[in-house]
Amino acid sequence: MKQLFLIISFLVSSINAIAQEIDLDKVADSIRAEAEVLYRSEFASWHGTDIFKEKCGSKLKQAGGYLSYDNGTNLINVFYSAQANTTVLATISFNYDFNPGNYKLDTTERVMNSNESALYKIRAAAIADMRKDTLYKLYNNTSLNPIPLVNKGKKMVYILTGPSVNGVVIFGNDYLLNFDDNNNITSKKTLHKNIIPIYTNTPDSKTTVAQMHTHLPETGDFITATDICTLRLYKPLSGWKQHYVTSKKYTSIWDGDKNDLLIMTNEALKRISEDHKERSKSSN
Repeated sequence: MKQLFLIISFLVSSINAIAQEIDLDKVADSIRAEAEVLYRSEFASWHGTDIFKEKCGSKLKQAGGYLSYDNGTNLINVFYSAQANTTVLATISFNYDFNPGNYKLDTTERVMNSNESALYKIRAAAIADMRKDTLYKLYNNTSLNPIPLVNKGKKMVYILTGPSVNGVVIFGNDYLLNFDDNNNITSKKTLHKNIIPIYTNTPDSKTTVAQMHTHLPETGDFITATDICTLRLYKPLSGWKQHYVTSKKYTSIWDGDKNDLLIMTNEALKRISEDHKERSKSSN
């Protein structure tokens, strides 16, 4: 009977371990998919802004803001007017090769399409909320950037903190707002409970290919979609190939070259590290 109990206990432990591994894979896939949507929007916004400033100087004073989205064929960035009767001033489209030099610029002024109008409304609602709610923190030499998205029928606005000086990458101080069909905020939360600046203009940063930061328990166990989006945006500038996010139980490993995410328990990572050390000793 005791032997049977031990066998059952072993099987339960094995099943739990397998289930946990499958769950971590699913978590990684979900975070990566969410980050992809966010990155596509921000890629178009980053590079579209540079193009608009360079090519559409005569329209700069008219601009009231910009929106970006994936229309299923291209990544689209539009700049709209500041007037009450909002119109699109310019449309910049990018291919899926993520080459910022491969774009088309259309300066024909037009009315917003339905997708753009939906994004505009939730962006405006988010900005109004940012002005009145003390939830949002603003630090020196930074700005808050609202990113409206409609993904699989869900309306949301991410709010990221961007640096206003060169040589720094900022993680944290980011937020997520969810909206209903009438563009009312249904929920809002802080994604990181702190702000994490990493400097890229130090002597050591020139040779650093991997970076890491730690998540407080309040932030959560895993790397966030906003973390991955930030890493992808800054990779051409920072040269970082990998990034580690550690929490109490887990380590998230982002591979920038492969655009891939692996999440492991800290115990499993420790065992791998110890095994690697033993193998190194044996080979010596």
